[in-house]
Amino acid sequence: KHRHFKLDSPAPAVKRLMKEAAELRDPTEHYHAQPLEDNLFEWHFSVQGPPDSDFDGGVYHGRIVLPPEYPMKPPSIILLTPNGRFEVGKKICLSISGHHPETWQPSWSIRTALIAIIGFMPTKGEGAIGSLDYTPEERRALAKKSLDFCCDACSSCMRSALLALSPDSDPRPVDPQAHRLAQQINFKAESSSSAADSGSSVAAASSNSESSATAERDAEDTASAEQAESSSVAPQTSSEGPSIPAAPSPLQRRSQNQSQSPRYPAFTASPAAQLPPQDTSHTALAVLIVLLTLALAALIFRRIYLAHEYKFDYEL
Repeated sequence: KHRHFKLDSPAPAVKRLMKEAAELRDPTEHYHAQPLEDNLFEWHFSVQGPPDSDFDGGVYHGRIVLPPEYPMKPPSIILLTPNGRFEVGKKICLSISGHHPETWQPSWSIRTALIAIIGFMPTKGEGAIGSLDYTPEERRALAKKSLDFCCDACSSCMRSALLALSPDSDPRPVDPQAHRLAQQINFKAESSSSAADSGSSVAAASSNSESSATAERDAEDTASAEQAESSSVAPQTSSEGPSIPAAPSPLQRRSQNQSQSPRYPAFTASPAAQLPPQDTSHTALAVLIVLLTLALAALIFRRIYLAHEYKFDYEL
């Protein structure tokens, strides 16, 4: 069957996609993908559900939309079969999809994307774009129902889209290069999530350490107050003795201590050592001022005395 494509995109992308279409022409037991008859940049794929998972036995169909800059830019992946892991009709968020162009590598291919989708299906969605977290029972029911899906765009039915698994078949895709690249994709995804988890853990640890430090300070203040209270109150030696008034609560003792003067370490020193040193220069200046004042007063008194004595002699 001959296909006629509209080739309005750069030659490298067309050449690459034509080569991949030839490599993926025949379906396998695990996946199959081909471009639409009139659009080389939109592919439809079918993948077998990963074995030993909630998707085991299901066959899932979807679209791969490739940019004109492919393989320098990643494709967008959209699931069309209800599956309980990825939203239907919405671009899913994978490290190999258009949501993460920073992690895309031109060496990856559509075959790599197919194997990555199979590998990602059993993982947790964790709120990623286009992800779902259905229960295992719901996913198993959708896996059985997926065999009845037929695509109107490519006329592909899931019961006949892939080769039947035989007893001698490997339950997993056997393409060493694509499988190795898919493992790299999984590793990058796990590294990114681990970095995010470690960042949140550091933030939580920081807040917890601040809270712990505050609690420790409060506990130290309370313990100090209790120790001071216990040392100031005589212990009760007999239960029949006079009643002792109830001690205030730690919060009351803390408020009383805060209202008083701040606590400082107690130092034992002699009274002379506790007195501040005197400033000798100020003392000498004060003595000098007093002496000058007395001298001035004596001089004034003498002049007054001489003036009165002169007047007395004149009258005589």
